[in-house]
Amino acid sequence: MAKEKETTNQFEYTEDSIRSLDWREHIRLRPGMYIGKLGDGSSPDDGIYVLLKEVIDNCIDEHTMGYGKQVEITIEGKNVTVRDYGRGIPLGKVVDVVSKINTGAKYDSKAFQKSVGLNGVGTKAVNALSTYFKVTAFRDGKEKTAEFEKGVLIKEHREAKTDAPNGTEIFFTPDDTVFKNFHFLHEYLDGQLWNYCYLNAGLAMILNGKKYVSKNGLLDLLQRKTNEDEIRYPVIHLKGEDIEVAITHENQYGEEYYSFVNGQYTTQGGTHLAAFREAFVKTIREFYKKDYDAADIRGSICAAISVRVQEPVFESQTKTKLGSQVVYEDGPTMKNFVNDFLSKELDNFLHRNPTTAEALKKRIEQSERERKELAGIKKLANERAKKANLHNKKLRDCRYHYNDEPTGKDKAAILAKQSESTIFITEGDSASGSITKSRSVESQAVFSLRGKPLNCFGLTKKVVYENEEFNLLQHALNIEEGYEGLRYNNIVIATDADVDGMHIRLLMMTFFLQFFPDLVKNQHVYILETPLFRVRDKKETFYCYDEAEKQKAIKKLGGKPEITRFKGLGEISPEEFGRFIGPEMRKQPVIIEQGEHVQQLLEYYMGKNTQERQEFIIGNLRVELDLADETAS
Repeated sequence: MAKEKETTNQFEYTEDSIRSLDWREHIRLRPGMYIGKLGDGSSPDDGIYVLLKEVIDNCIDEHTMGYGKQVEITIEGKNVTVRDYGRGIPLGKVVDVVSKINTGAKYDSKAFQKSVGLNGVGTKAVNALSTYFKVTAFRDGKEKTAEFEKGVLIKEHREAKTDAPNGTEIFFTPDDTVFKNFHFLHEYLDGQLWNYCYLNAGLAMILNGKKYVSKNGLLDLLQRKTNEDEIRYPVIHLKGEDIEVAITHENQYGEEYYSFVNGQYTTQGGTHLAAFREAFVKTIREFYKKDYDAADIRGSICAAISVRVQEPVFESQTKTKLGSQVVYEDGPTMKNFVNDFLSKELDNFLHRNPTTAEALKKRIEQSERERKELAGIKKLANERAKKANLHNKKLRDCRYHYNDEPTGKDKAAILAKQSESTIFITEGDSASGSITKSRSVESQAVFSLRGKPLNCFGLTKKVVYENEEFNLLQHALNIEEGYEGLRYNNIVIATDADVDGMHIRLLMMTFFLQFFPDLVKNQHVYILETPLFRVRDKKETFYCYDEAEKQKAIKKLGGKPEITRFKGLGEISPEEFGRFIGPEMRKQPVIIEQGEHVQQLLEYYMGKNTQERQEFIIGNLRVELDLADETAS
């Protein structure tokens, strides 16, 4: 009884249970509340990119207010420097602006009418989550610098004279105890900077010497995202006060959207994107005087929308989904604002450009024919999916899903878990068994493939419904009716690191790129990295992902350690597997780089066995063999 009483007292709720945290402690204790998920840099919404965004957003706000035409970013290893040429932080407030919560100019709506950051947290979060942070303000011939470590002020310099032009420079090193094993991926940085430029025509951004600039805004965005030979008509580009849209249709499947609010890329859309999708359908129906199905109107669309809103309300601190229903105080709803713009400007454009109007009509009617042709096949496929008892046989589901509406009091925590939602696509019973036993049932699901998937390059979407594996997979992902129903934020292809596994991986990538390219373009598809070797002695164990890591582990252990070569995922025990799909999971994103086009990629890698591809394979094989020889020696 005495022991029981002692245990109970540990959880008594008294005055001593109450803690007061300062701003820095709270950010470090609950970083997800401020920057979303942490991650290692393999996802575009990982924390290190959010830190960079928070700093750059301040530069963009200065540019939007008419100050500064250039932003310079330098990233060397894990160190980041951002320099703008705006007005510069007022020298007397340099320390406060980056270290006192609820301090900043964004509260003065006259100074920053349509800013991205409105809560005064951005650079404070960067400061608190960096091992080292330095801010320097240049203003009217004077400069002031302050240095911090993990948010703690270590040195405040005196004001000094300077010849440097006005502006602000921030240097920071993300804390690698928070962002474990992190690295910056150039492809994500590239996309991030291009988006800033598309939304701020004329602004020059320079990353490690490479210059980014856009003259035509969203028109440039769509022209870079699409292939001139694949689009059905030239990009429609419309601009109004606080709104800009660009629209075209392609030959590929799905709907592809890029939506922005006050310069922020809203990867999960929100009220502005929903308003655009609805208003586009309404305007098209009225123009052609025909009640086309919404799916036919929007099928194969590629569009971008940017709006500027006074004091926007986002659904999370990371600002990936707009919640605001009103554009301005006492102004129109977002739905009415977007609808009024499109119903006038798009309608006028189509009347003035009959060739484009005819091409758009043909694309819609083609989608209509394809949908009707698929109707019967889809019905049979849906019945087969039900009979297959998907959720008991092929899919081991998880609790939280990506696009579910969060319920309950702790909305922020639920949104964070939804962003972590992952489905592993595995081959064979042994691999899926290991992952199923070691996964997190809250956020990780497992889909088991049977045999090698079909090479679907060049086939129509009919095959998705006729092929049982593809049909069941699209039902598991909940993407039959479109991308917005996606149940998992991360689709991770988990195959063996042998020739067969590589082949299955390639076939699955072809499936997504052929029929659901928007999943890849919006960075939802990944390749799981699992260790090739286990190197251990009686005291230590190292899991190595390549030959170089293996040699390093052997040297560290010395002697003759035990070396195991994992040939398949099924050889890794569930206990071990838990290490590789947990918080420190290594996964490589499937990325389509700026200027690359899906059909050209698929034609090259999955089309006929061309001489070009043979030469590519032989050339890369030689490189791999040379590297292996160097490592061995």
